[in-house]
Amino acid sequence: MLTIGELAAYAGVTVRAVRHYHQVGLLPEPERDASGYRRYGATAVVSLIKIRTLADAGVPLAQIRPMLAAGPEEFGEAVRRIDRRVSDEIQRLETIRKQIAQLASGDNAALPSAVTYFLDRLREIGASEAMVRAERDGWILVTARWPDRVVEWIPGKLAQLEDPRVVRLYRILSALIDSDPSGDQAAVALMEEAADIMAALSEEAVESGDVISTEDKQDNLPFDLLDALADEAHPGAQIMRNLMRERGWYSWTRTERIPKPS
Repeated sequence: MLTIGELAAYAGVTVRAVRHYHQVGLLPEPERDASGYRRYGATAVVSLIKIRTLADAGVPLAQIRPMLAAGPEEFGEAVRRIDRRVSDEIQRLETIRKQIAQLASGDNAALPSAVTYFLDRLREIGASEAMVRAERDGWILVTARWPDRVVEWIPGKLAQLEDPRVVRLYRILSALIDSDPSGDQAAVALMEEAADIMAALSEEAVESGDVISTEDKQDNLPFDLLDALADEAHPGAQIMRNLMRERGWYSWTRTERIPKPS
């Protein structure tokens, strides 16, 4: 016969937990013996181990009571349901682990492999790591909005990297991303050159019909988020957007002309 402390120690719980199980009616509380102590037998040990195991598996205490009162078949089925739920939770946690690993690896976070390949190509043409990170974050926003379309767009983006102007553009942006354009005439000159390149590329895209669909243009939020992301990352983003507007385009994030006043 065990004291409450010995019972708790044997079952791997605290005395406080045993008393709580008494209070909620999960574990019968024995009468005191002649010496004034409550003594627990083997049945209490088995019951407490069952309670602890079910509680550790995340079963609410309110559900444990009917399980303990159930027959062998009902109890077995209840345990199998718990096992399936635990298995599902393990799979969910494994997925989270993979996502965390992707976050740790940098470019793979929330991005399909086609995009990470594009980011690698940016490194190959001379884009800085800061520029690649900025591009990556932009693609995370785009992928979240158009997960099924991104893979379709990547071949066109890769083809653009064969254009010397695009290579020059990314190198200019790489130089600018680590600079403060305020009062820096050299930086302003680079921004003017970058805006000229982007305006020319936008013009060619419109002429060839290689532009975002009318339906997608109506969804302003992704474009607003891309602009906001650039503004939060670099003080020159607003300047660059103004330069694009001077050239007749809303910004570099969307290939769309500003309507000319009639």
